[in-house]
Amino acid sequence: MTWDPFGTLARTLWITGGQWAGKSTVADILAVRCGLTAYHYDYHDARGHLDRRIAAGVELPDAEQDYVRDTPERTAARVLAGFPRRFEWALDDLRALVSGRPVIAEGWGLRPELVVPIARSTRQVLVMVPTEGFRRYQAATLPRAGALSQPVSDPELAQRNRLERDRLIAADAVRSARELGVRVLEVDGSRDAEAVADVVADHFGL
Repeated sequence: MTWDPFGTLARTLWITGGQWAGKSTVADILAVRCGLTAYHYDYHDARGHLDRRIAAGVELPDAEQDYVRDTPERTAARVLAGFPRRFEWALDDLRALVSGRPVIAEGWGLRPELVVPIARSTRQVLVMVPTEGFRRYQAATLPRAGALSQPVSDPELAQRNRLERDRLIAADAVRSARELGVRVLEVDGSRDAEAVADVVADHFGL
């Protein structure tokens, strides 16, 4: 592990997995309940790391290319291939955080195979993924869950391809978790966010 003067990385609690599993919501609930410091990967990756992505030549999202012209398999493969480089930037952020209680870091780019070597125990890692039915329900009923970041020539095809890309990336997180002995929590919408947070808190021993 690279230099970490405050030991933040070894104490961090990690929530990773698939898009729209409730990772951010659960992290925020537990941060308020337990006085933790929440780190939201997606926010920093899309904003704070943008200049680093450009300088490093990491491909930026292009909705037309990713969801219309290309296949979900190739798009998922590109995303997964880029995660290790982007993870290093997240670690830079986390090394700078000091908290009297653990940091809880969440995001789909915090892959099990990347965080397990840093954590002291696999109990510090949890993979959350939505069931396929719940993900489709969200896309159909929640405006933000069904919205694309850019206009595309074929919105229906783009939405189908994006959902399939998300499924493939979530499945990869599950595969990795099972190989490493990390717990997987499937979210199907039958429990509200507070109830899911109860399960996550119990897993982390909070």
